[in-house]
Formats: sequence, structure tokens, C-alpha cells
Amino acid sequence: MKRSEVDRNKLSPMMQQYMDIKDKYDDCIVFFRLGDFYEMFFEDAITASRVLELTLTGKQAGLDERVPMCGIPHHAYSSYIDELIDKGYKVAICEQLEDPKLTKGMVKRDVIQVVTKGTRIDSNIDSKNNNYIANIYDFDYCYGISYADVSTGEVYATLLDEDIDKLLHEVVKKGFPEIIVNDTINREIVEKLRSSYHILVSIEKNMIDTDDYSYIYENIEDEKIIVTLKHLLGYIIDTKKGDLHHLQACQILKSSTYLKFDINTTKNLELIETIRTRERQYSLLWLLDKCKTAMGSRFLKNTILNPLTDKNELERRYDFVSILSTEFILRDDLIKSLDNVYDLERLVGRISYGNLNAKDLLQLKSSLKELPTIKKIIEELHFDKDIETFDEIYSLLDRTILEDAPFTLHEGHLIKEGYNKELDELKSIRSGSRDFILEMEKDEKERTGIKNLKVGYNKVFGYYIEVSKGQCNLVKDEYGYERKQTLANCERFVTPLLKEKENIILGAEEKIISLEYKLFMDIREVIKRYVSPLQKVSKVLSEIDMLQAFSIVSDTYKFTRPEITNDKSLKLIECRHPVVEQVMKDKYIPNDIVMDKTTNILLITGPNMAGKSTYMRQCAITIIMAQIGCFVPCKSATLPIFDQIFTRIGASDDLVSGESTFMVEMREANYAIQEATENSLILFDELGRGTATYDGMSLAQAILEYIHDKIKAKTLFSTHYHELTFLEKDLKQLKNVHVSALEENGHVTFLHKVKPGAIDKSYGIHVASLANLPKSLIDRAEEVLNVYEKKSIKKEVFTQTSLFELNEEEIVNKENPIEEKIKEINPLEMTPMEAINFLYNLKKEIKERK
Repeated sequence: MKRSEVDRNKLSPMMQQYMDIKDKYDDCIVFFRLGDFYEMFFEDAITASRVLELTLTGKQAGLDERVPMCGIPHHAYSSYIDELIDKGYKVAICEQLEDPKLTKGMVKRDVIQVVTKGTRIDSNIDSKNNNYIANIYDFDYCYGISYADVSTGEVYATLLDEDIDKLLHEVVKKGFPEIIVNDTINREIVEKLRSSYHILVSIEKNMIDTDDYSYIYENIEDEKIIVTLKHLLGYIIDTKKGDLHHLQACQILKSSTYLKFDINTTKNLELIETIRTRERQYSLLWLLDKCKTAMGSRFLKNTILNPLTDKNELERRYDFVSILSTEFILRDDLIKSLDNVYDLERLVGRISYGNLNAKDLLQLKSSLKELPTIKKIIEELHFDKDIETFDEIYSLLDRTILEDAPFTLHEGHLIKEGYNKELDELKSIRSGSRDFILEMEKDEKERTGIKNLKVGYNKVFGYYIEVSKGQCNLVKDEYGYERKQTLANCERFVTPLLKEKENIILGAEEKIISLEYKLFMDIREVIKRYVSPLQKVSKVLSEIDMLQAFSIVSDTYKFTRPEITNDKSLKLIECRHPVVEQVMKDKYIPNDIVMDKTTNILLITGPNMAGKSTYMRQCAITIIMAQIGCFVPCKSATLPIFDQIFTRIGASDDLVSGESTFMVEMREANYAIQEATENSLILFDELGRGTATYDGMSLAQAILEYIHDKIKAKTLFSTHYHELTFLEKDLKQLKNVHVSALEENGHVTFLHKVKPGAIDKSYGIHVASLANLPKSLIDRAEEVLNVYEKKSIKKEVFTQTSLFELNEEEIVNKENPIEEKIKEINPLEMTPMEAINFLYNLKKEIKERK
């Protein structure tokens, strides 16, 4: 039975209430609270029963047949929500807004929050990863992107040119689990996000219609970013429905501030997860994450994905890592204190939103206890940021919250004695009455002579006197016992005196629970006043935690401080791949990567399995480590600050869009060629192998020449086209290097050592023999190879360094300084005044040139 098929006039009042609520949340599975259960009906019940493996039953709802229904216990709903959210569903939690005991007629119900992938704020989300919800606002000529982690309060925004590929690169790199788009967006974007990347996408046109959260965007001048933020905030506030004032002022992301790379580079370099298992283990993040707090781990991950381009900030981080390594005793004390700090960012989020429990406040108390020690240590280390210690909050929590308080807030046992006089008096009454119960049991045994008589309690029947079946004949009328309940092996009785004491005890218990809840919420309101300064301390602690992790790994793995140079020279002496070095059983062979001011391209040849790809990857990883403020896996390192990294490594068909390996290769190569500057790093691994030999070789050569003549980016280009090594004669900024191998008696030993010069043999057949192919097959391959080598005539490779000078339009473009200046700016990142000044100066320069 479907909801749309029902005659609503026949429905029971409760089911009509459900239908009205469900109409408002049609795209959600509604958890409808009925007593101690959340119930689901109609299509929701059918879906939930299948996904959660629940029994599908029916409910009488005033119709001729029962409507589909399933349910879950309200106290255990979180695990069920987790499973639904992971499968891409939204869940609307509909609660009873009134106490059924105090209400006549229908209990009021409404949705108190909608839980989605990107808006989770509970303690079940992954502590080491941010949980962002993002939006894309299509302005027809550019895209606005903003995103927020509702659990921590972080809010970011940026603008992108109207380029779908760039937009998708940015969105996929960030790993947003949920995206909101405006209703005029290009539907191709929505379809790709859903089908190719399996992202939960909602189309919304509403914006926030209140000024309560205007502080988030009040200091932003660009109206496009403000509109984008209002669109995102409208969805978040409508979804969460609680107090979200822990959301922080938006940070504008400027592309020039960060080292940029796309999702392919993140994947190829295995920065946060491995290609093979898609697990954190054996990634760069895994190696560097020696953080003691969840905040530090999240900050580290975000830093790896967004390395810096600010030399001063990088030098500042290097300085502090050096100090920590020198002052290792203080560092150990710092680590011990950080180990006792819980996830302050998310604790603050739950305190503000209201979905906290006593355990959260105890964790806050434990964290605050460490702040004075941390403050003293970082002062001794001369760290340039201060932290507040919040002595008032710590004192309040120390005086109020019981150390063994339960998770729920409606069972009592939350508040310590001595904090509230009225509460202490109620607890005294309860305690005295319970002592009376124990004394009564003793007296009744003596009065009646029933040795196994006992006084008990349960929530259904209250207090009772229990007598076993074998001794029921000893119960006499003069005892004044009234039969309350008959069980298989005993009888339960009450007396007027027991009823009187029960009313006193339960009355006191109810008042205690109510008063403790009120006091708990009052304490929460006091702490809410400190949300903003607590968030500031969280950020400082996150950075300190990350930097101590850098210090630990630098000491453990013998990393060295890099030197940042202002020229384009790159000199990595005895460079290692930091992750491979730690996981391999044999000793790692380090290699130099040297590209001085006169060298922009290293053309790498050598056998398969010799280590060409590892050599390229370790170059990029070393640069990323340097630009996050970490020491690097080299004996010494001198390098410039790079603006972008592009990689084309490994073969990968795009089966979804039906593109071959070669097409994917060419698309990624084109992306690098179009976007790279002279300050970029390009890694091309065996580019052109996806097509016929001469086609691939021709394209590889043309790409090398283009990079050499026009882009001038630092480039590592590995190839099996040995004919390309002749380019060194004509391309002055290209140098040949090779990964050496030793061949003895038909056996090949890979030395994994990179040496100057070229190599003209790939040892492919030897690699095949290592894979244990049949010996007869290997022998035949050797015979065929000899035939080809004898037939082969070395042809001169066509080289023409002036190849791209033939295009007059490109000459004009390259030599026109006015156009070069225009290319360097990003209009989306300029204020109106900056744009007017730029235009004025440009016009002035043109006049002067004439």
C-alpha cells in the first residue's frame, strides 16, 4: 500500500498527523516517535525494513487493511540512522513535543532535525575527518562554492570560473559527501555528481531569511559569495533546526594561497589513502599522523590537501618543529597533556546545538584541566600564539558534574552534592526513605517469621513485599498485606505504610531528575557563552598538535629542514620516498633529484620495476611535505615554492564515461598543459603508451617540446621511448637520467639508483621472467626480439626547438606583457577597488608604450 493511494478522510487522528508531517519531508525517511519506539509507515517502512533488515508488519490506521509498518527502539536509534545515512538516505526525526502523561488527546509531534550525510553533529561521525556539507551556486558566468562542517563550525567559501571540469575537480578533491545546488544549475553537473561520484545532491532554491547568522558573512564584500553562503545556510538551518551559533565567520579561500592539485594527484601520490585498498594505512597521512587529538588529525589532513605558498608561514612552522626537536623533554610533556585533550571542536558544537550529555561535559572538563600545563609549555617554547585556560568553566564543571554520570539526561545522577541546596534536600529525603525500606524488610521478617521475605521495586508495580509460594501460608490477615501480583514462584503484596513511603520516594526521585536536568541545562547555557574563545583555543591546539607530530616523524625518520629558495633551482640530495622506505623490507636506495636554474625537464628511462614511478612520486611528496611545514626525507633539500602539481601516473580507463586509457591520458595531459605555469611541477609517467608506438612517441615528443618552450615548468617525464633521449641535444633545459640495472649471465638486478644519461634497453623480457612466465615463452620472446633488433634502423628523431615559434599568434601571446599581466590576475578574488586600480594602471602602461 502506498501513501498516495490512501483515502485520508478514513485515517485515524494519529495517522493523519503522521501524513501531514511526512508531506513536509517527502524526501526523508521519517522516524515517528510513538512511546518507546520510532515507527515508520508506508514506503518508508518498506525501504527501512529492507535496508535495516527489520520485520515488516502492519498497523491499523482506520483503513480496511493494515498499513505497512516497522519500528526500532528509541534508545538505540543511532546505529540504525548510521546505516541509513551511509546508504544515502535522509532521516527526519519526529519527536513527541509534550509529555503524554500531562496531555489530553493527541500528543503534539514535529520534526526536531533532519539527519543527512553532511549535517551530522553526533559523536558517531569519524573523528579524524571533517564532515563537510557543500553547495554550488551557478551564477551563469561563474560558480560560488561554500562548505561547512556543522560538527566543528568551520565555514569556507570560494569562487570558480565557469568551467565544469574545474568545478568537478575541486568538488571531488574535497570529498564532500553531500552537496546542495540551486535550481538553475546545469543539470549535467548534477548528473555527473550523482552517477559518476555517488554524491548526495539536493536541489534547493531557498535561502536563509533571518539575520541571526549574518555575522558569518558580514565582513565579506563580494555579493556572489554572500548569496552562496545564504543558500547553504538556508539548507543547514532548515535541516538542523537547533541553535547553530557555533558556526564561525566564513574564511575566503584564495587559490594563490595554496599549492593546488587535483583529485588525480591526491590519488596518484597516495596522500590520504592508498590506490589499492583506499585505506588510510600506508598513505602519507598515515605516516605523518602522530597527532594526539582528533582536532590535530583533521587539521593535518586538511593541511596535506591544501599546502601553503607563504614562505614566511612555512619558515615559522620549520622554526617551531626545530625547537620541538631540540627541547624534546618539553615536547614529551606537551604530548602527555595533548593526549588528555578530547575533541574540543566537536564538543563545542554539541554544547551549542544542545545534543550533548554529561560525558561530553566531563570530556570538556578533562580537556580544560590540561590547558594551564600546555600554556606554560608553549610559553617556554616561545610559540607565537597564546591560549586561554578557562579556569571558571573548569571550576564550574568540577563542582557540578558527577564523574560516573550516565549517558542519558533523564535518569538523574548528574549533579554533585553541595552545588544546589534544594537538590541536596531531595536526595536526603530519598536516601532516608530507602534506609526505611531496608529497615522495614528487617522488621517484617521478624514480625511474620517469613525468613525469605524481601522488599523489592520495579518500574511497573513500584515497591512490593515478595513472599515465595512455599511460605505464602504464613501470611496472616492481621499483617495487613494486600495482594498486588501473583507470579509462578511467588506472591507480591503491599501495605498502606509501604504505599505511603513509595509516594514519598518516587515523588522525590521525580523531582530530583527534573531538577538535575534543569541544573544541567543551566550549566550548558553558562558554557555556551564561551563557544567562540573555545573554538579559538581549539585551532591553536590543532596546529600545535600537528607541529609536534612533524617533530616526532622528523626525528624518527631522520627528515631534514628544507631550504626555500627564491630562484627556480630544485636540489634534493639523497631523497627518499618516506612511506615506501618505512614499509619495504630491504634497505631503501636514496636518489638525488637535481634541477638547477638551467634544467626544467628530467627525461627518465630505465627498466620496468626499477623505480622510475617511485622516483617521480618522492619528488612531489617531498615538495608537498615542505609546503605543509614539515621536514623532508632528504640529506639536504633546496627548493622553490610551487604553485601547482600535475600528475599523470598509471593506466586507468574511465568505464563510466566510456573513455579509454589513452583518452584519459590525453585529457589529464591537456589539463596540465593548459593550467601549468613556470612555477608548477609536472609528473608524466610513460605518457603516450596507450596508443600505437609511433603515435605515442610523436605525442610524447611534442608535449616535451611544448613544456620546454612555452610552459617552462619543472617536469619529470618517464618513458620507454628511448628515441626521445636524443632530445637532450636540442632542448637545452632537458636532461637525461636513467634508473640503472645490472645484467649478468642473462639475469637482471635492479639497482634502483638514478644516474645521469640515457639507457636504450627496457629489460621487459627479463621482467616477464621474474613474473614466472613459462621458460619456453620467454625463450621465444628473446628470439623474436633479436629479429626486431636486427631489422631496426635507428631513425633520427625530428627535433625542432623553434616548433612553436611557427605560430605567430602564440608569439604575440607569449611576448605581450600586457596580456601576461591580465593572465596573472583572478577577477573573482579582487575587490571592486583593486579591479579599478588594476585597470587604471594597465591603461596608463598601454599609453606609455605607445
